[in-house]
Amino acid sequence: MQMDESPRADLVPDSATIDPCDLARQVIRTEAAALMQLANALPIEFASATQTIFHCPATIIFTGIGKAGLIARKLVATFGSTGTPAHFLHPSEAVHGDLGRIHSQDIIILLSYSGETEEITRLLPALKQLDVTTIAITADPTSSLGRSAHIVLELGRVEEACNLKLAPSTSTTMMLALGDALAFVVSRMRSFDQNDFARCHPAGSLGRQLTRVEAVMRPLDECRIASEQLTVREVFTQALLPGRRTGAVMLTNEAGQLTGVFTDSDLARLLEQKQDHAIDRPVRDVMTHQPHTVNAHSLMTEAVTLLASHRISELPVVNRQGDPVGLIDITDTVAWLPDQVRDNEPQVPMPWPKSA
Repeated sequence: MQMDESPRADLVPDSATIDPCDLARQVIRTEAAALMQLANALPIEFASATQTIFHCPATIIFTGIGKAGLIARKLVATFGSTGTPAHFLHPSEAVHGDLGRIHSQDIIILLSYSGETEEITRLLPALKQLDVTTIAITADPTSSLGRSAHIVLELGRVEEACNLKLAPSTSTTMMLALGDALAFVVSRMRSFDQNDFARCHPAGSLGRQLTRVEAVMRPLDECRIASEQLTVREVFTQALLPGRRTGAVMLTNEAGQLTGVFTDSDLARLLEQKQDHAIDRPVRDVMTHQPHTVNAHSLMTEAVTLLASHRISELPVVNRQGDPVGLIDITDTVAWLPDQVRDNEPQVPMPWPKSA
C-alpha cells in the first residue's frame, strides 16, 4: 500500500493570506524591542568587563558554536579592527589541541545563549585549569557557563523572532550588539582615532576614504618646480623632467615657499590670446597667485573635493611652512572618483576639466 506523502491541507499555510512585509516588520520589531530592553537594562557587570578587556596584556579570544560562533567570529573582526587584538577559538577544535593557543594572560569570551551548550561546557574545566579570565555572554547567570565565568553579561530570556520561536535570531542580535558595545567602549578608552583606523583598513573603500595625501602625491623630485623670478620661457626650458610629466609648474620665492603655479593651459592661453611677448616676462606676472593647496597629512578625500569644487587639475602639496613637498594631479585620483567614472562609462563626463 502506497503512502500518500502530500502535506495535509490544514498544515499548509495559505500564501495568499501571508503579508511578507507585515511579517518582516514583526521580526524587526521583536529584535528592536529586545535591543531597547538590553540598552535600558545593561548587564550590571558591563563596566567590569570593559575594564578587564582594556587592561588585558595579551589577546581577547572569542568562542562559540553554531549561530553564536558566527557572532563570535564577527566580534573578533570588530575588536581587531578597532584596536583590540582578538582571535576566534573553535570550541570543538579547542579540546583537540587548540587549547595550546591560550596564554594565561588572555581573556576568553564565551557566547552561549542557554549557557549549557555541550561544546562550551566541555571547555570550562580546561579553562579553569589554565587559570584564564573568562567572560560569559549568556541568558542565565545560573547556567553552567554562568556559574563558571568570572564575569557574566546577562542577556535575560527573550523571544526569538522566527515564527517557531526557536531559531537563534533575537538572542544572536543581542549578542552582536552587546559585543559591539564592548568593542567600541574599549576602543574609546584606548583613544583609538582615525589614524589608527586607517592603519587597520588600508584597502578597499574604507582604505580609500582614509588614505593620506602623502601616500599618493607625486614627490618633489617628480614635480616641475622653478623660481618665480624666471621668465615663462626659462621656466619651461629649465623645469624639465624625464618620464611622466605634470601639467603644472610650482613656483617658489627666495625662501623656497610656494607662491604660485603656472600650467600648460596657462601657456596655451597666452599663445591663443596672442600675448607672445609675455613669454619673456617674469612668470610671477602671469602665474596663478596663492593657488589652492593641501597639506601632506590631509585625507585624499579632501584633496579630491578641492580639485572638484575649484575645477582644477593640479593641486600642490605643502608642509606647515608653506614649502612645496609634492603634487596631486587629476590622474592620480582615479580611485577616489565615482564608480561609474572609474569604469569609463561614456555617458558620465569627468566632473572637472583638464585645464587649470
